[in-house]
Amino acid sequence: MSEPAKRLDKNQNLNQHMPPRWKNPSILTWLLSVVCIAFIISGLSSANITVDRLLGGVVNMGKFIGNAFPPDTTRTSTIFARIVETFEIALIGTLVGVLLSLPIALLCSRNTTPHPIISVCTKGIVSTMRTIPDLIWALIFVISVGLGPLAGILTIVVDTIGFCARFFSERIEEMEKGPSQALESTGATRFGIIAGSTIPIGFPSFVGTSLYAVEKAIRSAVILGLVGAGGIGVELSTAMSLRRFDEALMIIILILIVVLIVEQVSSAIRKKVI
Repeated sequence: MSEPAKRLDKNQNLNQHMPPRWKNPSILTWLLSVVCIAFIISGLSSANITVDRLLGGVVNMGKFIGNAFPPDTTRTSTIFARIVETFEIALIGTLVGVLLSLPIALLCSRNTTPHPIISVCTKGIVSTMRTIPDLIWALIFVISVGLGPLAGILTIVVDTIGFCARFFSERIEEMEKGPSQALESTGATRFGIIAGSTIPIGFPSFVGTSLYAVEKAIRSAVILGLVGAGGIGVELSTAMSLRRFDEALMIIILILIVVLIVEQVSSAIRKKVI
């Protein structure tokens, strides 16, 4: 090989190992950047962020903490009953949501749906459930079925379907075709293929996703009470509105304990199953 050819080959090798060069962004990228910067500047301006407000916030936070200690334990039994109700709302809503998510995920997935149009429609429904915030669902169900735990349970069901059906469907679509094709070659029905291949292969992932849904539901159930959908949120909202900060702190401590226990149990189950 001649000397110029060797240099050319060396330069080509160097170029292959060089990081990608920075390219001039397109006009669309520049426009999106300008729009984002404009929104950030507008948001910071409308937030009216000043040093006085920030310092005042620190002082008020200190007053809140000072008034909240020691936490009020006189209504612990009532608060604990509300905590149990919150846990029940989250648990029932997640259970129903997970059970409904599996058939919906099978309809969504390209490799298990009876028809592509059904897949597109169910994916659109799941996306809608996931996109609308749970507080808005809670307001809708409070109007529909009235105040109380039922509105909270229905909200958790919809939120869980939006969360679980998506991840169940993605796991089903990632599965290799080998096991299902082997069952199909033996003359197995569609139901038999799903029961003998799809569900057993995806089971660890389904369990892991469902446990994350439980943790998510516990946090959501606490907030749902603020709009009248049952649970401990009602007590927390009342305590804060009446400026009973010591009682509010007791509620926050109990919520923290429940959330930590659920997270630890969920983590232990995931380690055992996955």
